[in-house]
Amino acid sequence: MITNSLVRIHWVGTADCLWRYEVAATGQTYDISPPVFEIDGSERIAVIAALEEMREPAVRRAGNVTEYVYAGSFTDDPELALRITLQIPDDSPVVRFRYTLTSARECRLTKTAGKDSLTYLETSFAHLPAAWEVRLSEFSELVHSFCLAELPVNDRHFDNSLTVMGPLLVGASDTHALLLAYEHGSQVPDAFLQYHLSPTRAATLCAVKGSYCDRQIVDSATPYRTLWMEIAAVPGDVDTLARAYRSFVLKHLSPNRQSRAPYIFYNTWNFQERNRWWYHQQYLDSMNEERMLQEIEAAHRMGIDVFVLDTGWYEKTGDWRTSSARFPRGLAPIKEKLDEYDMKLGLWFNPTVAAVSSQMRRRHEDCLMTRNGKPGHPHEVWETEASQGLCLVSRYGDAFADELIRLVREVGVTYFKWDAIGQYGCDAPGHGHGTEENTPEERRNSYAFQLGAAMARVVDKVCAACPEAIVDFDITEGGRTVGLQFLAAGKYFLINNGPYSQNYDLPKPADGNVNLFFFPGPARAWICRTPLTYDKWIPSVLFLTHYLPDDTHREGWNRDQEVNAENQWITIASLVLGQNGIWGDLLRVSDEGIARFGTALGLYKQVRDDITESYPVRTGAVGGSPEVHEKISEETGRGVVSVFASAPGRYTYVTQNAVAPGIWHNNGVTVTTDARGRACLDLAFDKAGAKVIFFGITA
Repeated sequence: MITNSLVRIHWVGTADCLWRYEVAATGQTYDISPPVFEIDGSERIAVIAALEEMREPAVRRAGNVTEYVYAGSFTDDPELALRITLQIPDDSPVVRFRYTLTSARECRLTKTAGKDSLTYLETSFAHLPAAWEVRLSEFSELVHSFCLAELPVNDRHFDNSLTVMGPLLVGASDTHALLLAYEHGSQVPDAFLQYHLSPTRAATLCAVKGSYCDRQIVDSATPYRTLWMEIAAVPGDVDTLARAYRSFVLKHLSPNRQSRAPYIFYNTWNFQERNRWWYHQQYLDSMNEERMLQEIEAAHRMGIDVFVLDTGWYEKTGDWRTSSARFPRGLAPIKEKLDEYDMKLGLWFNPTVAAVSSQMRRRHEDCLMTRNGKPGHPHEVWETEASQGLCLVSRYGDAFADELIRLVREVGVTYFKWDAIGQYGCDAPGHGHGTEENTPEERRNSYAFQLGAAMARVVDKVCAACPEAIVDFDITEGGRTVGLQFLAAGKYFLINNGPYSQNYDLPKPADGNVNLFFFPGPARAWICRTPLTYDKWIPSVLFLTHYLPDDTHREGWNRDQEVNAENQWITIASLVLGQNGIWGDLLRVSDEGIARFGTALGLYKQVRDDITESYPVRTGAVGGSPEVHEKISEETGRGVVSVFASAPGRYTYVTQNAVAPGIWHNNGVTVTTDARGRACLDLAFDKAGAKVIFFGITA
């Protein structure tokens, strides 16, 4: 038996139950069926009568996680064996597990029906009358962003044997709540795995496509490994479960701890876009040493922790050497200035391209992405040399990781922004996602299935060499691998500009700029705050989103469009909820505005760890009046309340959690406390805007 303070794991080894999950406090159990593989044309259930621990003692991993590995032979075929790896945190009910199939003889995974035939697990929801599918990858065209969605799963869904994609499937009774999850990623409804529901209220996690290739060899030298899955159960309701799962994702899911740190990020891209669309220059005209050093000065005064040079810092993709034309002295002066201010350097990358003349391209000719057997045509990458796609699933993935590690050592970069990685892209044989025996479609699906794991391997290799590293994957467009798999290694860049003119069926502007929401004002903030619903299950710190700091009008604007301090308070009150990003024209922000950010973000830094860990309390609709976000630690009383209003007037709010002494707020706020230590807020808005109230700070 494996146990921590909350969970007990029992080995059973029958066709109905390979192992059993038990809630330690109550004795409630959930049976997990063995995986079922199609091997050499026959369905094989992994019935394991006897499991032996493969290593003692168990391995301790980052985040106070213990990893156990057990293995045993199939009862009906001793040459087939199953290895079970479980990761169990000391103080969490979430158990993370995966299976590895090996064979003493060569055998093959097959698809006699022409599709994947693999059952990962089955368990029963018979004693859980309420159930929900929790989606992480539903792309909402309204906000042009991936968003979280919770959909009830009712009796009619079970009675009619429907399927749901998840990746979370949650059930609850009056006394307990259960969660199943799998670590993969794709945009809804493009399922690679799904839960099959049955009239008995069983839920079976099955492969849909890409889990393996037809006639894929399995033997002692080439085992088959599943993706990671998760199970958690708690005494209590769904909110109790969500709190526990959110804490697991924050503290235990990834060994790369810096990806969870609530740094404040600045990225140069928004000004590069303004340069293109407002000032009719080139995207890269502002990407130079003089401008960057000036922006670093402003960013430091504002309280930025990580300064990110977006596209254009490099000479050519693939080799990723600093542009000598734009930075004649290299990035050394930039890094020196950042070090002076204790700021981190970040750089932009497209991991899937290499310039035609690059050494990376020449050395990886065999790794070119193909479509129907043909490599893609070279294409310009943001005003730099034409490039072609390279397959991350191939051996090129290791070479790209090595290139990032070189940059850590030579340039000092510790933050890597990855952009433009589509889910689908390669159908070449010989890259590890299918052979000549498989169809191009099957190879494409296998590439898409393996892409998230390939990306995570690069991240883990970089973070092993540089524990300070953070890798951020841009999911600002649809068709990306969005789910738990990448979050086990890094974090997401959630929203770029939000919707374009075509999202709202508007005509394309005469100047060609289809962006709607890179202007300052409350509208962009409405768009950016909408996906904060993730914070119930997945901490908002993992969804970097940039807000605008403008407090002066730009040259050429109608004076009615002028913005002021209120835009800054909207930005500050929004980003401190965990999304933590700023971009824009820093050199046009007034001295008063820079000081405003410096003061507010300095206070935020005192309590940002408390805010990051805090379970969200939300009242009111985004864009409504009032819209309230409470992020106060139940343990310390430290944190923040951000209140937004679109209509002037007076509003009141009482916090759910007791608050710590040491209160700071902007204008128009009166704070008292009640007998239980909760804050009672009286909020006066003379116009639309935001109020921010910090608790537990030292002036």
